[in-house]
Amino acid sequence: MQLVLVVDDSKLQRRILSASLTRWGFEVVEAASGDEALEQCRIRLPDLVISDWVMPGMNGLQFCRAFRDLSNFQYGYFILLTSKSEKAEVAKGLDNGADDFLSKPVDVHELRARITAGERILDMQRELTEKNRIITDTLDELQRVYDSLDKDLLEAKKLQQSLVRERTRDFDTGKLSLMLRSSGHVGGDLVGFFPVGDDKLGLYGIDVSGHGISSALMTARLAGYLSAAAPDQNVALIRQPDGSFAMRPPEKVISELNNLVLNEMETEHYFTLLLAEVDLKTGHVVMSQAGHPHPVVQRRDGRIEQGGLGGFPVGLLAGVEYDQFTVQLSPGDRLLILSDGVTECPDPEGKMLDEEGLAQLLRGLHDVNGPPLLEAILWQLTEFAGDADFPDDVSGILFEYTGPSESP
Repeated sequence: MQLVLVVDDSKLQRRILSASLTRWGFEVVEAASGDEALEQCRIRLPDLVISDWVMPGMNGLQFCRAFRDLSNFQYGYFILLTSKSEKAEVAKGLDNGADDFLSKPVDVHELRARITAGERILDMQRELTEKNRIITDTLDELQRVYDSLDKDLLEAKKLQQSLVRERTRDFDTGKLSLMLRSSGHVGGDLVGFFPVGDDKLGLYGIDVSGHGISSALMTARLAGYLSAAAPDQNVALIRQPDGSFAMRPPEKVISELNNLVLNEMETEHYFTLLLAEVDLKTGHVVMSQAGHPHPVVQRRDGRIEQGGLGGFPVGLLAGVEYDQFTVQLSPGDRLLILSDGVTECPDPEGKMLDEEGLAQLLRGLHDVNGPPLLEAILWQLTEFAGDADFPDDVSGILFEYTGPSESP
């Protein structure tokens, strides 16, 4: 039952209105002034208000304003009783929150019609309020889910970054530096290395198709296949009779990974890969490329060489054969294995950096070494793109060959 508040300084007028309203099935409360009506509203907000305009003390217009200030979640339909008919007065009433007007003396049939119209408005208002409540509750729930996912993704990012346990390592004949930066919380790039006996080093750069959680899960699994911590599980290593490990030919390793992905992994992802074996004593590097960007060799004098045979990504087609190629590093030379997040980084007009742009960038950084070089590449990419949020993951391996130290 809807509650109607009747406000009029005339007791007779209140009784006449109350009688009709009660007969129509409404619950009715009365107030003789605006102040008294306001107290009634503080106890219980009415659904409809019928108030005289002209009253001693707080008049109907002032009461209407105060009534609107009471609640912002429950709407009450407000009808002003008035003998005023001027448009300016009506506009004034509407500006102060009135919904409708009734001329005095009140015609009972017109009153019923006005109240019926008010009920329709209230029904629509309640329906809208309920829908807004549902939307608000849904948004709150979505925010909670988002916050939870965001927290989980931050943890996932830490875990993925932890796959690259060592970002730098010094050897007697060189220095290794690694870089991994995801375009989102987590990504599909991975770089790493594993020792092969005392004198050789395995390097790998991986770029899984797509972005986000599923790509990151794929990289985590691939990290296990090329683990430095568990050489017996590393598909690139083979145990020798004396218990040591040797590296299998890179092209054979990639072929085996291709078979593993197609036959044992239920995934739609594929990945590019560059796998290298570095002889730390001689600087001789054997590599195989599976769709990964061409490795870059920067000679001691600053010259840039880009090699490789391209190759086909891993996990797309069965029976693909991979080739290998070699590079000879001399003291002072360095090898860079970068993901396509570098060469395919776009500027604000959409033009990519490309391989020539990378070569130019590296020439300008010829005197920068180690991790500062990788950081400088990121900085230059930010300058080129005009934004630090790159559209793709960026990863890289830098091996700087110093050569054997000369005996005294």
